[in-house]
Amino acid sequence: MPLRAISREQGWLLPPSVDELVGEDHPARFVAAFVEALDRTALGEMGIDADGEELGAPAYPPRLLLSIWLYGFLRGIRSSRKLEVACREQLPFLWLSGFSHPDHNTLWRFYQTHREQMRRLLKRTVRAAVKLGLVDLALQAVDGTKVMGNAAKDRTYDEEELTQLLERAESAIRDLEAQNTTGGDSPPPSLPPALRKKHTLRQQVETALAQIRTEEEGARINLTDPEAVLLKGRAGYVAGYNAQAMVSPLCRDVAGQSGLVISAAAITTDPDDHRQLVPMIDQARENRGVAVGVTLADAGYHSGENLQACEQAGTPVLMPESQTDSQLADPYHKDAFVYNPDSNIYTCPHGQVLTWRYEKHRVGRSPVQVYRPMGGVCRACPAFGVCTKNRLGRSLEVGPHEQVLRAQRQRRKAAPNQELYRHRKELPEPTFGILKEQLGARRFLLRGKANVAAEWSLLATAFNLRTLSRIWQRRTGREKVRIVGALAA
Repeated sequence: MPLRAISREQGWLLPPSVDELVGEDHPARFVAAFVEALDRTALGEMGIDADGEELGAPAYPPRLLLSIWLYGFLRGIRSSRKLEVACREQLPFLWLSGFSHPDHNTLWRFYQTHREQMRRLLKRTVRAAVKLGLVDLALQAVDGTKVMGNAAKDRTYDEEELTQLLERAESAIRDLEAQNTTGGDSPPPSLPPALRKKHTLRQQVETALAQIRTEEEGARINLTDPEAVLLKGRAGYVAGYNAQAMVSPLCRDVAGQSGLVISAAAITTDPDDHRQLVPMIDQARENRGVAVGVTLADAGYHSGENLQACEQAGTPVLMPESQTDSQLADPYHKDAFVYNPDSNIYTCPHGQVLTWRYEKHRVGRSPVQVYRPMGGVCRACPAFGVCTKNRLGRSLEVGPHEQVLRAQRQRRKAAPNQELYRHRKELPEPTFGILKEQLGARRFLLRGKANVAAEWSLLATAFNLRTLSRIWQRRTGREKVRIVGALAA
């Protein structure tokens, strides 16, 4: 077949229109419509002056810069320098910027100034999805994932290692100073690069040593990002943060497709998830404005304190515990002993009575009440050797949250709840996969817990905008306007 005639010198037959660069249903148009619909009050809450100053050189409109950053996060571009390149080379960014080319310094100053307040946008996307009836309020699931920080794990040291590093740095400084002696001549206007680098290292180490000496024994600190910690993930240890997300499914019959919405996002440096359950539930409720039927969580969140707090707040939860199903099915498991609150006794499966004996105190944990039978009762029981091998008899250690722990086990045994819990892996895990693979969230670009929290929140916002833009693409006319209006309200 003949070949097409191609010429790189071809001129425009008609003047090009910026509006023709992207399709009518392009996600860039959705992001632009969302930002344009934000009123002055919404922008003011983020510290953004929509009108600019009367005097001085003309500045880029803040709505334009906000659109570029949101669309950049949606496309996995979180670097101001890469955004500058995108605004010169990629058609959607050219359309968003109206063929203007903000440089990386302008983009960075805007991001640095407003990123903390931009966290409010996550709540706006969640409220909009709820208002439009898109979110399935029957359940939600919480989970955490370890994300690398902008720091190398090899730069994480304990106090002894920092002391040794400081000694090496001071020795290197003495050697470099001796090599750069001027022999009586006037000193150079600035330190040589190698010497300046060692001076910077010494200052970092001294600051880190001062901080680590105020913390508990065995603490470690990273010189690049002092707030990043060593966390064990699936690929080994990383210097980073524990990123939390609460995820809700879409109502497929309303949305017209399957999808997910992040209703809460947070950052912690805790190695496990126990302390995050209640704060994540509270944040999700605040962002949605309504309660959700059931919260699903994995065993990493399981504790009596969490279950007690959720029961007092009237928040149903389903989560497994560290004990295996075979352990829980043991006929002589603690749950097989019936408690009588009136007489404060437990009755074993063979009808023997266990009475309170003493309170046992444990370091760093709540005290437990110990119950035992009368002496010799267990040795005469046919279950001796199976129920217990202790010659003093079977003992039960009962903590302050025993009743809610038992209630949770019974709740999880119900067939409907077992079926409901199977949906847990369908919510957070795909969300984290999309965030890391498609939105580039395998590593944070900022340093410091507060900055990383803002970055994580904007990633969650971009995830929700991505979901809502796909629904917006399937709508026409007034329905499109309604979706954008819900985001702006």
